[in-house]
Amino acid sequence: MLEIAVFLCGAVVMVLELTGSRVLAPFLGTSIIVWTSLIGVVLGSLSIGCWWGGRVADKRPDPKLLSRIILLAAVATLLIAGLKGFLLAFLQNRAGLTVATLASTVALFVPVSVLLGMVSPFAVRLRMHDAKHSGRTAGNLYALSTLGSIAGTFAAGFWLTATIGSTNIVLSMAGVLIMAAFCVHRGDLPAKLAALVLTALVTLGLSIFDSQLQAAEIHDLDTPYQRVLVFNARNTRTGMNMRVLSTGPEGNQSAVDLSDPTRLALPYTRYYRLAAHFRQDIKNVLMLGGGGYSFPKYAMSRPDEFGGSPHMDVVEIDPGVTDIATKFFGLTPMNGLTLHHDDARRFLNRDAAPGSYQVALVDVFTSHLSVPFHLATRETAKALSRSLDADGVVLVNCISAAEGPKSRFYRALLATYRSVFPHVESFLLEPEDPTSTQNIILAAFKSAEAPNLSSKDPEYAAMLAMRYTPAPARPGDPPVLTDEFAPVDHYLLNL
Repeated sequence: MLEIAVFLCGAVVMVLELTGSRVLAPFLGTSIIVWTSLIGVVLGSLSIGCWWGGRVADKRPDPKLLSRIILLAAVATLLIAGLKGFLLAFLQNRAGLTVATLASTVALFVPVSVLLGMVSPFAVRLRMHDAKHSGRTAGNLYALSTLGSIAGTFAAGFWLTATIGSTNIVLSMAGVLIMAAFCVHRGDLPAKLAALVLTALVTLGLSIFDSQLQAAEIHDLDTPYQRVLVFNARNTRTGMNMRVLSTGPEGNQSAVDLSDPTRLALPYTRYYRLAAHFRQDIKNVLMLGGGGYSFPKYAMSRPDEFGGSPHMDVVEIDPGVTDIATKFFGLTPMNGLTLHHDDARRFLNRDAAPGSYQVALVDVFTSHLSVPFHLATRETAKALSRSLDADGVVLVNCISAAEGPKSRFYRALLATYRSVFPHVESFLLEPEDPTSTQNIILAAFKSAEAPNLSSKDPEYAAMLAMRYTPAPARPGDPPVLTDEFAPVDHYLLNL
């Protein structure tokens, strides 16, 4: 039975580590900074636990003591579920991303990781009967722990996170640890009963809290790829009642006008309408990033604006986001709209026929804390160019400043697209302050002919008037982003 406990504790370690990214994401994003902190802190904690567990086991090799250590790990796991919302909300705006992530990870994951790190060396000591077979004994138990970690990794990554949600996973792991404690030592029933009662109380309390959130139309949802918050909000400037989708701490990634689901609720999405200004003969549109499907709904409901009867391929990696858009954001089957659940880069490499699109819209950089670097590189820009016809246009939304220390991502992305396309224009949503973080729309043109930057249509003219002329390239500017070198997470750290 001790071997079963070692296997289960190894599994819990990895389940909690992978679920940790979901716990941190709504407040701190999922950038490489977050993953580095999470992995580093957990590994360091496990090392401390191994060192401490070996010493404790030598002094008192008692199964009852190991059972209680595992019960304490179960209680520490419950603390993650109970404290995560309050702690992360407190820390996210009180320090830079690196400090906030390290502090959050230390507070939430060090106690349980240290305690679980104690299990394997303690189990080795309990199974050690003679020096002749010590190597085999240690090897067998550490192999079991590693196999448990592998099982936990696959279970969390392929199934649990998309099935029961991050909070329920954490609560379930507390239950698994209580079961592991029983495997080590069947006695000490009062302590185990207390742990079970505490688990039930925390589960009940969080269930009541979740019911209250849903009654207020705040939905905390887990998909195969991310954690998503959906809630209602009112735009105080326009008076619009909206439903909002958020995947990170930096703002709203999608929104829908509750009175008209096809209306473009977020200002940056309206700039995708410039596609119809730059190309009046649109037949096929490629859009990378679905989110709440705001622009596809708009374009399909107003076909006359986009060539009469356009066809649009939308590539969204996360089928869970599409389900959310269907349930909460008014997405319905539409003639001419085809959805592809795939990584955007994979779709470009495999499925986008050369010259098949007149316009490509890129909306994958909607978070400055979780940028998919492989979609910002020169290789991606070349794949987009290859998918367009001779006069094709790409419109890219990025979040950055245009000038000053916060502009490194914009200047890197601009240099990258300029290395592929003859003409690249920029449009700022807040041109009065180019040093502020904002949505910036890049328009890249495959044709060598200069684009038309004026219009008689007042709405197009207003957007074209937001054109921004960046300063010439200068020493110290970020280089062109490539698959080999694209440190976009670090460029965005100070936004």
